[in-house]
Amino acid sequence: RNAMYKHIIVATDGSDIAAEAMKHAIDLAKEIGAKLSAVTVTEPFEMIAFAEQAAVISPTDYKNSTAAYAKKILDAAASTAKAGGVECATIHAENRYPYQGIIDAAEVNGADLIVIGSHGRSGIEGLLLGSQAVKLLTHTKIPALVVR
Repeated sequence: RNAMYKHIIVATDGSDIAAEAMKHAIDLAKEIGAKLSAVTVTEPFEMIAFAEQAAVISPTDYKNSTAAYAKKILDAAASTAKAGGVECATIHAENRYPYQGIIDAAEVNGADLIVIGSHGRSGIEGLLLGSQAVKLLTHTKIPALVVR
């Protein structure tokens, strides 16, 4: 059958609202037989290089710690999807602007629907899903589903 959406990409930062978005994405992907990918975005080292953290962390340590952090979030998303009966590819994107990292990942991976939570935790670890969701909706040409 011909599904309206063939590849759904869901943004996650490990927050509760992202988990809700993940549930919606899994159910939708399962229902319409679409491919599912989860993306998380971390800031490149240059963005924190002038902050206090730079004094205590090397670029290599920073890269390793953000990679480990992203892996933890993405592994959790993938196992949630698997438990829901859907295979889920994982994407770790680096971008100063989380919304742009999500859009780029969607475009590069040929996603035709973006699922995002309406707000999440903020800070270097968070995906800043409040203002980021608004910016994503403003900048993407790909349809987006905002989960509240």
